[in-house]
Amino acid sequence: MQLERDGLTNLAALKVIDCSDLKDFDSTVLAVLLAWQKRLQADGMTLKVERPPEKLKVLANVYGVSGLLGI
Repeated sequence: MQLERDGLTNLAALKVIDCSDLKDFDSTVLAVLLAWQKRLQADGMTLKVERPPEKLKVLANVYGVSGLLGI
């Protein structure tokens, strides 16, 4: 997925992700965020997800990853 690859390439600058503009998405966004989080954690850093829309919170809860993403 292009978004995931681009994010991984620029990950150092992506330690904080503002999700407020997400409107039309599915669980794929969780996979991308988790991939970025995993990569940052391997380097001793974390990903901060800011302003997640309610749908993203619900999806994260359904998939049991809200704690991993801090949302």
